[in-house]
Formats: sequence, C-alpha cells, structure tokens
Amino acid sequence: MRLSSLVLLSGAVAAPAAAGTISVTIPKLAVAEYHRPYVAVWLEPQGGGAARTLAVWYDIRKQGAEPGTKWLADLRAWWRKGGRSMTMPANGVSGATRAPGTYTIPLPADVKPGAYVLNVEAARETGGRELVQVPLTVPGGQGRVTGAHELGAIAVR
Repeated sequence: MRLSSLVLLSGAVAAPAAAGTISVTIPKLAVAEYHRPYVAVWLEPQGGGAARTLAVWYDIRKQGAEPGTKWLADLRAWWRKGGRSMTMPANGVSGATRAPGTYTIPLPADVKPGAYVLNVEAARETGGRELVQVPLTVPGGQGRVTGAHELGAIAVR
C-alpha cells in the first residue's frame, strides 16, 4: 500500500460524519459599550434528562483573580443543566467568544434517535441575556428560531 493511500484512509476513518449542523448567529448591536457574549449550546431530551453541551464560548484569555470561567454562571440555564460540573477548557466544546456573525457547529453523529430541544443561551457584560430553544427530532429534523436581542437566527439542518 502506498503512503498516500494510507493517509487518505486514516483521514476517512478518523473523522466521523456529522448528523447535521447548527448555525448560531450573533447579531451586531448598535450599543455604546459592546462586549462579545458568552454563549452555550446544548441538547437535551424533550421529556427531560441529561443535557449534552455542544459548545461554550467564553473569554479564555482572561486570567488572574477573576478568570473568564467565573462568568460562565451568567449562562444561568446552561449552568443549572450541567455547566457547573464541567471543567474548562473542554476539548471540542469550549472556545473563545465570537464576534458578530454566523457560526456553524456540527451536530454529533452519535445522537440517538428521538425528540430533543436544542438550547442556545447568550449573556453579555453590560448587555442582556437570552435563551432560545429549538424543538428537534433526530434523525432528519430541522428547525429555525430567531432570538429577540442577544441572539439572531438559530437553525438546525
């Protein structure tokens, strides 16, 4: 077997196919003092059950007496659903805050079939908080909801 064939094969095996995508839009706000929002994205069974965090965006550069992780509790719904028990940084889940724009998050391929609620929560210093929920059926479900202020369009494909 040639080396190039081996590399291609290993790449195909190492990257599992995603079940779908989630797009999260952070709107550009016309405010005097703008701070990028902390955002948490998680999935939970529609009838209740354990939440699965898919993404957490926070100020990873802030260190010292008040590190960026201190303010994760401002994402109140996510914090209560399991955020407080997570250790940050979390591989494949946590990352830096995002500027206004639309961002894509893969829906994990190992999500079991069923009815879920996709939750996207944002909290911004000197700003507001917002929780947007999108009902979702796996496999094949799609949905779209638009936030009122801190979040823009949230879509699942």
